[in-house]
Amino acid sequence: MAGNTFGTIFRVTTWGESHGIGVGAVIDGCPPGLVIDPEALQREMNRRRPGQGGAASPRKEADRVEILSGLFTPPGEELPRTTGTPLSLVIYNQDAHSRSYDHLREIFRPGHGDLTYLSKYGIRDHRGGGRASARETAARVAAGGIAKVLLDKYGLRVRAYTVALGGIRAQERDLDQIEQNRFFCPDALAAEAMEERVREVRAKGDTLGGIVEIVADCPAGLGEPVFDKLEAELAHGLMSIGAVKGVEIGAGFAVAEMLGSENNDPIGPDGFLGNNAGGILAGISNGEQLVIRVAVKPIPSIGKEQQTVNLANEPVNITIGGRHDISAIPRIIPVCEAMVRLTLADHLLRQAVIDSMEA
Repeated sequence: MAGNTFGTIFRVTTWGESHGIGVGAVIDGCPPGLVIDPEALQREMNRRRPGQGGAASPRKEADRVEILSGLFTPPGEELPRTTGTPLSLVIYNQDAHSRSYDHLREIFRPGHGDLTYLSKYGIRDHRGGGRASARETAARVAAGGIAKVLLDKYGLRVRAYTVALGGIRAQERDLDQIEQNRFFCPDALAAEAMEERVREVRAKGDTLGGIVEIVADCPAGLGEPVFDKLEAELAHGLMSIGAVKGVEIGAGFAVAEMLGSENNDPIGPDGFLGNNAGGILAGISNGEQLVIRVAVKPIPSIGKEQQTVNLANEPVNITIGGRHDISAIPRIIPVCEAMVRLTLADHLLRQAVIDSMEA
């Protein structure tokens, strides 16, 4: 196993590098009969793509997703349906400038995977981040767009938004505000402060981290005991995003300072009276809204001078130029949504198998 596949029944394998021909995904286990609207799928891609929507990166990629297999348009219908066979999706790279990285051919960039990839594979691919690049996440968003169609059948919605950026924290959770600012922040005043923080840090040649919150509708009963607990699978998917360094569910790390009487969610005749559990108990969804937060590290490519070593293990100082965002936020928002959708789609199908066996 090379670690490029996610899921048990709804299985997604991504492929490609940031400066290769393209990136893509193969989805196996997608149920037949799902109606796929290519334009709706493209709208998901547009939220992540570089060079638009206020993103700092000047790299211009159309990120048009092409579906090469697994679809068929029945006679008399306008939109294609999934056939149940593997879906193959490709997004071609159109604006990769590999020469911008020639000066880094023999230098390890701090905060990047250059050194660890060489340790594992014995190859120093200096063209951007290669397989470790955030470019790979375009394939995840495409696959997540397919999973979204399955979740829509069950009325399950997944939404992500920014609750902190560069130390600025949202105090409100007005989800109507998410589409009103480029940070997808549910607090209009916090979004304004984030704009100022970005200008300040960009002028210093530095980058920013933040926190993304994801909420999702989820029926009770999803998740498997012990090793495949729903929160474990969600954490697996979200932690597999390169910029994510931490995940918390519900009250998260705050539970360490609570009493049991404070942390436990009371139960009434109509359901739970709190949600410190974040929608999951004993690894299985309890029917409440899933609440997840991820810590997003600053972009490691910065304009400030940094200390590192070269291939000869000699100390050198570098300043990384090139075309980079100041933060993975907001473009990481649809990536987080995609990984939660993929996880829930997989567990919905796993539960369907269990239900059919018991019927």
